[in-house]
Parts: sequence; structure tokens; C-alpha cells
Amino acid sequence: MLRRVLAGAIARLSGPGFSNPPPRRRPLLPPNAPRLSTARVPSGGGEGSEGEDDDDPFSFPDQQQLPPDVARGVDAVVAAAEGAHLDAARAGALLEQCGAAASETLVVAALSRLRNSWAAAHAAFRWAAARGRPQPGYAPGRHACHSMLAILARHRRFDDARALLDEMRRRSLASPRAVLLLIRRYCAARDVASAIAAFRALPSFGIEPGVVQFHGLLGALCRYKNVKDAEHLLLSSEREFPFETKGFNIVLNGWCNMVCSVREAKRFWTVMELRGVARDVVSYGSMISCFSKAGSLDSVMKLFNRMKEAGIVPDRKVYNAVVHALAKGRCVDEARALVRSMEEKGVTPDTATYNSLIRPLCKARQVQEAREMFDEMVGRGLLASVRTFHALFDVATSPTEVFDLLDKMKTLHCEPEMDTYIMLIRKFCRWKQHDSVEKLWNAMPANGLTPDRSAYIVFIHGLFLNGKLEEAAKYYEEMKAKGFSPEEKTESMIQAWRSGRELAKASASAGSRSGSVSLKVTRREW
Repeated sequence: MLRRVLAGAIARLSGPGFSNPPPRRRPLLPPNAPRLSTARVPSGGGEGSEGEDDDDPFSFPDQQQLPPDVARGVDAVVAAAEGAHLDAARAGALLEQCGAAASETLVVAALSRLRNSWAAAHAAFRWAAARGRPQPGYAPGRHACHSMLAILARHRRFDDARALLDEMRRRSLASPRAVLLLIRRYCAARDVASAIAAFRALPSFGIEPGVVQFHGLLGALCRYKNVKDAEHLLLSSEREFPFETKGFNIVLNGWCNMVCSVREAKRFWTVMELRGVARDVVSYGSMISCFSKAGSLDSVMKLFNRMKEAGIVPDRKVYNAVVHALAKGRCVDEARALVRSMEEKGVTPDTATYNSLIRPLCKARQVQEAREMFDEMVGRGLLASVRTFHALFDVATSPTEVFDLLDKMKTLHCEPEMDTYIMLIRKFCRWKQHDSVEKLWNAMPANGLTPDRSAYIVFIHGLFLNGKLEEAAKYYEEMKAKGFSPEEKTESMIQAWRSGRELAKASASAGSRSGSVSLKVTRREW
């Protein structure tokens, strides 16, 4: 029955009857108003959506594309700066002796390598800043300062980050983008008051907070699940920022795709209606995505049809969410039919469209169908994303298959992320493939990555559970030396092992002394 309903709905979508989309509202800010770069607001693209902004919005150079002398300098700076958490003075001395010539390219590349250790990155940055004293020389530019700010904010070193931002302002290097970065990290730390205070401080950077900046703040709050605070801020700021669809869509998307609460999404959907706020394709896309994630295929199709009846033309993200819901509901034929339908309507499938098929197929362990979708995607010239490969890694059943996929990633110029390595290290540890774990761990620096706290924790637990106790203890000490605090579970595990080892040594020593005494007594008896 459901399949007949779906087939009918898809067939109706292929026919005529769509009215033109409603006219766009006149922007509240004039075109020449100062703008603050804001995070892209997800619009309900389903679980296969691509392109979410990274926590660090500043690009870092590819180590392999650096000139040889700069690459050598980066290696020297990184080697000298590591360990700054334990001995900052020694790291500073090693940096002075490393022989590297500071430049903007070198500093940014070094910060990229050191971004998982704020202390090491800060030591390298201070070394570079000192190149301009006492005689004029290199001084960190906007890119290097932004990169350092991103690292400090990511590690929640907010006092240091604010001090750097003040220095950037004095040197006219600060930008609204830098302030937004700080706002986003405050939101990630659930420090809503500081995020709003930073927003209110925008005039000191020559930017009067406007609707674009306000939406950036709402988006940052929602991204890190402070959706209730974002909703309160939106509804209480009507006088300063009059209600419009986009602001409400940001909060709706927060309930739909960040918190993923169908109940709250429905409630806020009603709030939009009561406040007289028009719903657009983004609004419907968010709700459809929410129902899709909740596995409510019937609700997805009903809302999809209501959208058509309202004269709103689905965009690619809406189609992707419906495709995902169909594939997740094991209606693969209907999902593929919808992909054909969207093409006929002039909406070209993208990587996210295929991910909307591949990921549910992998979760359902329909591996052959997932591989067929992958081959079709690559055959169409679409670039596979890290999400695509993560889905395929999840269903890989042997080390050979994993390394073949890694080679495929390299061929398609899709670089593994830290989450890729963490996922695979965990998988290989379950398989008790210690050599493969070591191979992956040692491959990280070649791809411009340095292990972060999560990577160390997964690696140490894997070593411990596979009986590599001495190695686990070694990497535990290395993790602490880099300034990463261990999990309580990791700490307890290592300390329990050390206590057991010391007890065993003490017992062995006591046994040895006891045997010696017994021998002497026996000899006296003779």
C-alpha cells in the first residue's frame, strides 16, 4: 500500500502544476551595508547533506604544495614547539635555535600542523612574533593571527583569544569574521552570555550589528544546540530585528537538524504560523529532514505533498531529504525513481543526493546496492565526500578492503579527516589488527594531521584492550606531554595497570628475599 502511495506521489511530482515560487522579500540591509561572514545555515538536506562549516573557517596550506625550504622550516618549527605544554622555556629555546626563517606561509603551515596542541601552536606563534624585535623583520599577518585565534578559541583559551583579538584590533588586523569565530566557540562552550556580549561588541570593530550579523549569532547558537536560547533571543528581539522567514528558519533548523526533536520542531512550526511568518522551501526542507531522521516516512511524504499543494517548488535539499527517507525506509526503487524525477525537473543530483542513498543502504547492510550507487556517482563525475567513504568504511569487513578504500580516497583527491582515522583505528582494534593500527597512526603526519585528544584516547584504549600495555602507557604519557587531559576512564585504566605492575614487582621481590632466608636457615640447620 505504502509503495503505491509513494509511486503516486512521485508520479504527480513529475507532472505539471507547480506554480512559480513566491517573490523574494526586499533585503532589510542596503547592498553596501557592512557584512559579517556568517555560517551557512543548513536547510534540511537530510543526513546526506554536505558542506557544513568546520569549526575553524580559516584555510591552511597543503604541506605537499609548500616550497622545499619552507617545508623544511615547518618541520623544524613543529619539532621544536612540541612539548611546550611541559616546558615552555625549553620549547622557546629550541625554536630560537631551529634555524627556520619566519614567513606568513611558514607560520600558517606550522600552526596547521600544531592546531591540536594550543600550547605548541602558541609557542610557535610567539616565536614568529618575536622575529620583528628588536629590529624590524617578520610580523604575523592577518592569516597567521586568524589561524592562531581559531586554535585558541577551539581549545577554549578565551582569555588568550581575547588578548590576541585586542592586539589584532590595535594593528588593524581584526575582522568581523574573527569576531564571529569567537562567537561560535562561545556557543560551542555553551557560554551564551559571552557570545551575545561579543555580538554587542561589534561596533568597536566598525560594524554595526544588523540582520545579517544577528542571523550569524542565531546560527552559531543553534549549531551547538543552544536552540532554546536562540528562540528566546529571536522572539525577544522583534523591535530591533523585525520578524522574517530566514531568522525563523534558522531556529526551526536548529530544532529539526541539530536537536532533532520532532515535538519541538512541530511546536515551532506552529509558532511561525501564529506569528504570521511565511514558510518557504527552506522551512519545508527542515521539517522534511526532521521527519526523515526520525524514520517517519509517512510524515515525509505527506509534508512533501502539502508543499507541492502550497505551490512551493522543491529544491535539491528537499529532494535529498526525501530520497534519504525513502532509502532509509528500504524503498530503494522509489528513491531512485525520485532521483530521475528531480533530473527531469531540472534539479541535478549532487554528492549529497548520492550520500542520501549510500548511507542508508550501508546502515541496512545492503552493501552491493551501496557500491553500485557509489560507482554511479563517480561515473557521473561527482566528487565523493568524506561522508561517502565513512559509510563504506563502516561496512568494510577486512583490512584489505579498508586500505583499498583509502587508496580510492587518495585517487579521488578526498583527504581523510581526523574522524576517519579515529573510526578506522577503532575498527582495526576490534579486529586485533595491531600492525594496521600502527600503520594508520604513522600515516597521519603525512596527511598534515596531528593526533588530537580523541585520537589518543581511542588509540590508547585499543592498545590496552589488545594487550599492548607498555605501548598504551607510552602513548598515555605522550598524550599528557602534549597537553591533552585524559578521560577519567583512561586514567583509571592506566593507573590500575601500573598499580598491578608495582604490586607484582613487590611480590616477586618479597618472594625472592623469602627464598634467600629459607636457604640460609636450611644451611644453618645442616
